[in-house]
Amino acid sequence: MAEFTQFSSRMLPLSVENVDTDQIIPARFLKAIDKNGMGAALFADWRYDADGTPNSNFVLNDPRYQGAQILLAGDNFGCGSSREHAPWALTGFGFRAVISTSFADIFRNNALKNNLLPISVDAETLKSLFDLAEEAPAVEITVYLENQSIALPDGNSVSFPIDPFFKTCLLKGVDQLGYILAFENEITAYEQTAFSRRRKI
Repeated sequence: MAEFTQFSSRMLPLSVENVDTDQIIPARFLKAIDKNGMGAALFADWRYDADGTPNSNFVLNDPRYQGAQILLAGDNFGCGSSREHAPWALTGFGFRAVISTSFADIFRNNALKNNLLPISVDAETLKSLFDLAEEAPAVEITVYLENQSIALPDGNSVSFPIDPFFKTCLLKGVDQLGYILAFENEITAYEQTAFSRRRKI
């Protein structure tokens, strides 16, 4: 994974609450075991009409928001069943962060494991971001992971929480296994010491 430090982007507003993982990535796409191509299936049932043509009324197809790397979402984003394909689809489409007032716990953990940053803010902040994205789609905000803040165009900033372990992994660009392997020398030294002690017993 690439190191996750900071980035600036426009925002795509999806003002729907309780978006579950079956809406993010419908179950028929779960046979895939590879992340490649998952972005094409993101919100497939909302994004495409029955004949497969893009639904012009769905925000992901709005040309004003093409290329946005930040998804604004309603409360309780990622609820429902556990499926790692949900963050695969979001990152495959190009999103690097999702901002909402709350996330389902399993989705949050899956997102963090897949280099997707779930950012929790209060309701007032989220509403102001929705208003900003809808009134000025070209406006960008900047996400700073190191100090856990979002810089707004008016000069203000908003802080957000994140689990310290996952923050470290994102900043270093490693997954959980990669984090453990960084301590390979220490692990080997401990095992050798422990082995020596056992032989003396």
